Amino acid sequence: MTSSFAPLDWLVIGAYVAVLFAGGWLFKPRHTGNTREYFLADGQIPAWMAAISVLSATQSAATFIGGPDYGFRNDYTYIAGNFGGLIGALFVAHYLIPRFYAIRATTVYELLEMRFSRQAMRAAGAMFLVGRMFAGGARVYLAAIAVSMVMFASVDAQGIVLAAALVMLAAFLFTFAGGLKSVILNDLLQFAIYLGAALATLVWLWTSIPASTGEIVHGLANAPGGVDKLRLFDWDMDFTRPFSMSAIILGLSLLYIASTGTDQDVTQRLLASPDARTGSRGLILSLVATVPIVFVFITIGLLLHVVYQRPELMQGKVLQLGTTFEGQKISTFMHYILTELPAGLRGLVTTGVFAAAIATTNSALNAMSSVMVQDFYRPWKDRRGGAEEHHFVQAGRWGMAIAGLAMFAMAVASFYWQRASDKPLLEFALQVMVFAYAGLLGVYFTALFTGRGTTGSVIAALISGFAAVACCQPYIAAALGLPDWLGTLAFPWQLCIGTIIATLVCAMPKART
Repeated sequence: MTSSFAPLDWLVIGAYVAVLFAGGWLFKPRHTGNTREYFLADGQIPAWMAAISVLSATQSAATFIGGPDYGFRNDYTYIAGNFGGLIGALFVAHYLIPRFYAIRATTVYELLEMRFSRQAMRAAGAMFLVGRMFAGGARVYLAAIAVSMVMFASVDAQGIVLAAALVMLAAFLFTFAGGLKSVILNDLLQFAIYLGAALATLVWLWTSIPASTGEIVHGLANAPGGVDKLRLFDWDMDFTRPFSMSAIILGLSLLYIASTGTDQDVTQRLLASPDARTGSRGLILSLVATVPIVFVFITIGLLLHVVYQRPELMQGKVLQLGTTFEGQKISTFMHYILTELPAGLRGLVTTGVFAAAIATTNSALNAMSSVMVQDFYRPWKDRRGGAEEHHFVQAGRWGMAIAGLAMFAMAVASFYWQRASDKPLLEFALQVMVFAYAGLLGVYFTALFTGRGTTGSVIAALISGFAAVACCQPYIAAALGLPDWLGTLAFPWQLCIGTIIATLVCAMPKART
């Protein structure tokens, strides 16, 4: 493998690494005496900081790479997904966050222990760990694609493995010592870096187009084939479209409830505030802030459409679009980074991808570790005489190491999975998250709105939700002889089906008194 980086690119990367180490040292708490400090930052995180941390955790390398890819292929309809996010955020702020604070929860699954049993709590925690390994590994893989291409000029298995290892190592090092407080403070730094990289790319693209702003806007609104690439709302009832309004209102709202109310990765940040009101405010602020961020990445994709496919706006000098790299399919944005960005800016964009990946990965490591320690290891240890709080802090650090290895393995597996599924990058990353969410949503809906359910039905619901989503994958549906249309459903509809099945299964038996 030979690097495509110029010396200036490496200088930018070196500066980024120096900033990372400086931030790691500055943000490291001088003392972490108990698990509440390590996993919840001792409840001292203000709403604005929680909002940026949630934003950093959710807007990962999938958005950095997949967002421009979606804009190039489609339009602004992905932004409309935030309407579903608003529905989900209001639900979580009203029904879940106050309950978590009322029981002083360290993990969101402690609510299920009070409602059902400790075994139910552990089952939900186990499903989260599986789902987060899937989703976190997929996101690391997407970041590894970009890092490997621009740093090593390769997208083969060797390059992906090395790049994924770099991402995982960096995320682990800056999370290991300080816990959630270090994660959140580093999130602020990573957020500034990857947003700055995106804005710099947007400006470079915009200035490279010889047409005026008015001409660009008119051209995007009147793309070839009568396509309006400025469209925000898709009212089509086609169930293969992931961002139609029906899919957004029904499916993406569920996705947002799951990601912010049943997923320890995001909810952990909301539980680190002084009270429920502050945590809820942080959630709403993160949703509001998401809109302009996603707008930037989708707009990059729309401008790529101009420079590659609109000669009338480029004075007849459109760029040559490559769709493969070393025989592998790549996104338009990655092709642009490799072939058109100048030295220095290419390095900056690479740091942006890296920063987005680290911001997502370090939070996943801390969240997975908190579940492993608080929901599994601590109860086991307490039954055997217990231990000092410092022991559980050390266990949390070992938990992050285990979680890191699992996510790394999944990132490598995603190299083959994504190629087999042939999904666009953004859809692939989002769809992977759905597997665990269906069962978790069914369990939480049963716990909140019914007096039914048992430990056995919770476990059955988690399994049935996962299985229902799995049966919607084209290769599995075909292997099982299921109807062809089932394998064509967009991931929001897969989540709807899985959630309905899981809720019915969970609520089937009466609660034991």
